[in-house]
This record gives sequence, C-alpha cells and structure tokens, in this order.
Amino acid sequence: MMEYEVKIRVRDLGTVRARLAALHVSPTSRLTESDLYFNAPTRDFGTTDEALRIRATEKGATLTYKGPKVGLTGVKAREEVIVPVTGADALAGILERLGFTRTAMVEKTRESYVVEGAFVALDLVEGLGPFVEIEAPPGLSEDEAVALIARVRNLLNMQGEETTLSYLEMILATR
Repeated sequence: MMEYEVKIRVRDLGTVRARLAALHVSPTSRLTESDLYFNAPTRDFGTTDEALRIRATEKGATLTYKGPKVGLTGVKAREEVIVPVTGADALAGILERLGFTRTAMVEKTRESYVVEGAFVALDLVEGLGPFVEIEAPPGLSEDEAVALIARVRNLLNMQGEETTLSYLEMILATR
C-alpha cells in the first residue's frame, strides 16, 4: 500500500484546533506514541531510505516497514506495510537477536482527525515541536491523493514550513 502525506511545521497547534472546531470536526483519538526505529544488519536504512519501527501506544503496538520515498512535489509518498503486534518489548528483543540495531526513539502526542476522508494529525514531537500531518486514505490513486491533501490543507488554511523529512530524519539531524 502506498502512503501519501504532507508534514507541516507549525508555530501553534491551537490555531489548527480552532480551525477544526470551526469546521465542526472533533478529534477521533489522542494518543502518546513511542516509535522505536531499527536499522538492518544487512543494509543501512539511512542510505536506502527505508524505515522499520515498532510503534507502541495506549491502544497496542504495530510493526511498520516503510519503503524508499517516491519523488512527488510537496507530498511524501512511499510504500507502507503495518502489522499489529503484541509484546512490543519482546519483538524489539527478537529484532536485536537477529542483528537489528536500535536507531532512535521518536515520542509524540498525536491528536487525530478525519477531514473529507483525509487523516489529519496534530503532533507534538519531543525535541522537534508541533507539526500537522495530512495523509490520504489508502486506495486512492496518486493524483487523487495529492488533490485531497491539497484540498484539506487549503480548507484548514495551513501555514508553515512543509517537509518530506520523517520525524526520525529530523531527530537524527539534531544529533
């Protein structure tokens, strides 16, 4: 499945919340996410632009593989495979026994919304600050996904610096 999203660094999440409230859009969840990233023993994911992470929240855990980014103007697109897991700590131990190494932990508080079918996340990322992500739902063509993201961004009157970098890449750049 392809993931299409845009990430925008914002000054204040309160302004975005107010715009969502004015549109009568309520949050679907508010979670703390701890994302533990790994590097493979056979290749460097930083070089291949891949990612492997275990995400733990109050609701459970997932293992996610993300493929290399595809070059689209202003929108990050990449293959994404997500598998629900139980025992995030045990899974981390298995990966380490197989030669995978811990790369970094990314922790954030995420408020999730749905606007015109797109997923909108208000993220407060530890060490990085506030961001808004707008992601197209699965199953859309590239053109449909890009158009939906642009429409939702305009609807929310999003101002801020757009980036195709992942939170992991931003965290690693601060080291």
